[in-house]
Amino acid sequence: MDSRVLKVLEFNKVREQLLEHVSSSLGRSKAEVLLPSADYEEVVRLQEETDEAVKVLRIKGNIPLGGIFDIRPHVKRSVIGGMLSPQELVQIASTVHASRQLKRFVDDFSNEESELPILTEYMDRVIVLAELEEAIRMAIDENGEMLDSASDALRSIRTQLRTRESRVRERLESMIRSSNAAKMLSDAIITIRNDRFVIPVKQEYRGHYGGIIHDQSSSGQTLFIEPQAIVQLNNELQSIRVKEQQEIERILVELSGRAAAYQPELDMIVEVLAEVDFMFAKGRYSRRLKASKPEVNNERRINLFKARHPLLQIDEAVANDISLGRDYTTIVITGPNTGGKTVTLKTVGLCTLMAQAGLQIPALDGSEVSVFGAVYADIGDEQSIEQSLSTFSSHMVNIVDILAKADFESLVLFDELGAGTDPQEGAALAISILDEVYKRGSRVIATTHYPELKAYGYNREGVINASVEFDIETLSPTYKLLIGVPGRSNAFEISRRLGLDNSVIESARSHVSEDSSQIENMIASLEDSRRQAEKELEEAHELLRGADMLHKDMQKQMMEYYEQKDEMQEKAAAKAADIVEKAKAEAEEIIRDLRKMRIEKHAEVKEHELIDARKKLEDAAPKVSKSKKEARKSDKHDFAAGDEVKVLTFGQKGHLLERASEDEWQVQIGILKMKVKERDLEFIKSPKPKETKAMAIVKGRDSHVGLELDLRGERYEDALIRVEKYIDDALLSNYPRVSIIHGKGTGALRQGVQEYLKNHRSVKRIRFGEAGEGGSGVTVVEFK
Repeated sequence: MDSRVLKVLEFNKVREQLLEHVSSSLGRSKAEVLLPSADYEEVVRLQEETDEAVKVLRIKGNIPLGGIFDIRPHVKRSVIGGMLSPQELVQIASTVHASRQLKRFVDDFSNEESELPILTEYMDRVIVLAELEEAIRMAIDENGEMLDSASDALRSIRTQLRTRESRVRERLESMIRSSNAAKMLSDAIITIRNDRFVIPVKQEYRGHYGGIIHDQSSSGQTLFIEPQAIVQLNNELQSIRVKEQQEIERILVELSGRAAAYQPELDMIVEVLAEVDFMFAKGRYSRRLKASKPEVNNERRINLFKARHPLLQIDEAVANDISLGRDYTTIVITGPNTGGKTVTLKTVGLCTLMAQAGLQIPALDGSEVSVFGAVYADIGDEQSIEQSLSTFSSHMVNIVDILAKADFESLVLFDELGAGTDPQEGAALAISILDEVYKRGSRVIATTHYPELKAYGYNREGVINASVEFDIETLSPTYKLLIGVPGRSNAFEISRRLGLDNSVIESARSHVSEDSSQIENMIASLEDSRRQAEKELEEAHELLRGADMLHKDMQKQMMEYYEQKDEMQEKAAAKAADIVEKAKAEAEEIIRDLRKMRIEKHAEVKEHELIDARKKLEDAAPKVSKSKKEARKSDKHDFAAGDEVKVLTFGQKGHLLERASEDEWQVQIGILKMKVKERDLEFIKSPKPKETKAMAIVKGRDSHVGLELDLRGERYEDALIRVEKYIDDALLSNYPRVSIIHGKGTGALRQGVQEYLKNHRSVKRIRFGEAGEGGSGVTVVEFK
């Protein structure tokens, strides 16, 4: 990407914000050189990386990335034979430990939550160097101090060292506690100079203790003397310290050699930790922006939902929907200054660059961005004093450079195209430039003040006008982008609101051409129509959501009702069966008594009469039917669309509409349509074939006519024809009462049906249904 474009679109500021979220110098080094990629596969991969990091942060809140250092220079020096310092070895151990902790974290997360394919791939490349880490930890503490446990020799040397130090201190203690010490010493303390124990002696008593003078106070009144009596002891102590330092260097050389042996593994650890740190820096930055992962395409199509400028405060930025590349490839934005045109331009450009760099964008889920080969931008006043270029010349230098490079894989952003020169010439030049870039297939967004470009979107296929909204009431822009509506001048309205005399305004209007006035009126009408359409669309969405919720609620209640009905029927039948069983038992006892009586007293009671009585008792017992959910005909039927079936789950009849899947059918039950498993259907009958010849049919008493007529969904005229025919059929069947279901709706169908019934000679009276019959959605008809 062109460095000038990155600067103009302020991508460098995005990088600076990203740097605030890195955990180590490794992540910082990658963030500092972050650039957008023009490779589609790479961009998709980078977006998946960031999304995986966001997922981990959402679930766990953080990830263990502490204690990471760039140890590559240390390892390189150890390979060429250099001795590493204790601090450098501690950094190596800390980095190895961090890799081990991270590997365990990823494994635990994958086992407990879900898979992390990218992180798992990274951590599979890491070799756990627990042995090297342990060797360093056993020898050096976290502060870089060599431990006694580093080697047996070091432990022995330090034991000797502590013994000699004790002897030296004892001799000096006896000196400073002597009777004349208070007179000859400046202070009764033991101190160290040049790694040797000394005491502070006053200048005039320097010869009393003999020995070596190592230092003196700033005033010269105190000398720090190593008494002659302990010179030999200090010499022995110094010799032991030399041995200690030699042993420490030997241990450091050994540890440095072990680190050098693991150079490939350590370099891989650093490389992986750098990628992971950078990956989670992007994830944390995404959370800060409340950003989302965009869908990435390679078709030069942009579709942003509620997109915000990434560098503006979240509560201050106005979110806009911006679409480009599907129905149109060029957007021309017109409108007043400070209205938000340039911000919109930069929002599209910066979101595109961020997405191509693997960063999530501040827009809603489902937003789309494309991978462009290049992004070009001419934004702002970039006049050069050194080159003696005016504003117009500066813009033209950039535009000439853009026209030399732009192609069908480019996104081109023009701010105030053609500005800074004669309006008529500038407008003509702007149109010509837009035509040229459009011919090359580039995706273009341009802002302008010129009214001539308002008609440009209407005269070119693939070009659309847009504007930024201006509130006349508050005399301020709303920063809301309006696609499809060109901007209009608000000078007259603003002047009137500010108190300019109407006569002056009307005089000004007379100087405006009729064509310009008509254009402004057309734009105003478009804005009013848009607002009304948005309002009606929102109302329609609310009604649709309400209807959908009502439909789902009715379906749920219907299912619960039939399940409860079946359950109550089963319970009632079972209870009745228990009662009859008890009655049968009592009857059996009576019969036994009668038999006994017949045998004992020779009563005239026939055996077959007793059998008949028992049979009648058995027949009186109700049969408890199985649940409709379990009932099913044993024979297999090949269902077809139009068949009348019984839905066993609900115990209701319906008609098959179409096969939904291999084992499911779409079934119409009343006004409800639902998917039902084939095993839950019971065949009733197939639809009758249509009559090939018209014939008059007179229905008698035995013909089947339902007690209800359902008119819901019928057109008004068709419904009245069905009512007239149904009333005649019901009269022929000698029904005293029938119900007509017309629903509530607007009430037109209900009113028409009732008007017809009131005037029918055979209708005695009509009424609405009771609460259990359907209420005002049903009319009950009683015949004479």
